[in-house]
Amino acid sequence: MVDRVGAWRRRRVLAGMMGGAATLAAPGLLRAAPSGKPVRVGGTLSLTGFLAQTAMLHKIASEIMIEEINGRNGLLGRPVEYVLLDDQSKPEVARSLYEKLITVDKVDLIQGPYATAPILAAMGVAQRYGKVMIQSSMGIPKLQTYDRAFPATPFGSEPDVTYPNVILDAMATFPAPPKSMVILTSKFPSAQFMALGMKAQAEKRGVKVPLYLEYESGNRDFGAIAARIKEANADFLWVGSLGLESNLLLEALRKLDYKPKNHFHLYPAPGPLAVSADGDKALCSTFIEPDEPFMSRPGMKRIAAEYKEKAAKANLPYPTIDAQACGMVAEWQILEAAVNGAGSLEDEKIAAWLRKNRVDTIYGKARFDGPYNHGDAAQLIKQVQNKEWKVVWPKELAAPGVKLIAS
Repeated sequence: MVDRVGAWRRRRVLAGMMGGAATLAAPGLLRAAPSGKPVRVGGTLSLTGFLAQTAMLHKIASEIMIEEINGRNGLLGRPVEYVLLDDQSKPEVARSLYEKLITVDKVDLIQGPYATAPILAAMGVAQRYGKVMIQSSMGIPKLQTYDRAFPATPFGSEPDVTYPNVILDAMATFPAPPKSMVILTSKFPSAQFMALGMKAQAEKRGVKVPLYLEYESGNRDFGAIAARIKEANADFLWVGSLGLESNLLLEALRKLDYKPKNHFHLYPAPGPLAVSADGDKALCSTFIEPDEPFMSRPGMKRIAAEYKEKAAKANLPYPTIDAQACGMVAEWQILEAAVNGAGSLEDEKIAAWLRKNRVDTIYGKARFDGPYNHGDAAQLIKQVQNKEWKVVWPKELAAPGVKLIAS
């Protein structure tokens, strides 16, 4: 890969699979290279299972950030080595693997996995051993009661209140604001949490919820559910989905010759939904997309270009950086700032530094002094327009020339 900082040149990221682990490192720059014993950072991602489509985005982002960190001065002047294991989208596997990383592999530091259930499982292990754990996708902040767990994504402390109201504010601008809403959600913890919040906030604003349904996480047969959605025929469909579930649901609805009037999807695999014909005008949660004003943030253009190159090589259907990948970018940015800021690999000192300082991330400045170590909420809504995700709400942060379109 060609380095964009003049005389600096990176070697390729070293990647290997060994005993189910992938080790990524990039030690070896022409000058100011980190040296000495690598700092080993351990973590898991759902490289297989129903979360794999999205977790792959986090893996690519990690590869980029390890190169970035080692292209500066590593951690405390030492190169970073990432020991990555596959939790198979299963919380119980994540729990066992974090135990292994800490006690057998004896990593120096850990990073959080993808998605709420694996994060909660990993957090219990981190707490038992007093390890700092930075995570980017735990959607139930009130369950982050461990004082050395820190969020990388600006969910805020009450996303079940703040985010539904962002959605309702956007819907209020429709030519015919929705009066009824079907809520469908996976039984995945964070999706259920947000679905109940959406129901409560919608009803507070007088939007009726004639149908509230839950399905098993990873479900692949949406035929019967689609029939009930069609029968309810509400003005708005809110889906607490993960991975490919939204694609499968919309396909099932199409087979019934039914298209939702307007539809929102919580945590889908962004690429497959964007490029699908069924996904046109779909709405989705986000915190950042590669348009202004976000592209002007420090490092965003470079990281977005590197992500696009790696994602294309990995044959991803949508090789454009999004909020999911940026969550992992922010994880590594926070870890780098905290370790170097604290001048230590000791978890106690790293945690103390984070509580007292703000960190510049791809999302903006992050603070950790609010409830459950959270800072400010910064939820946005994006929409598929011409097979691309574009921020559409709040309107002052919408992509240039882009407006929210009601179906």
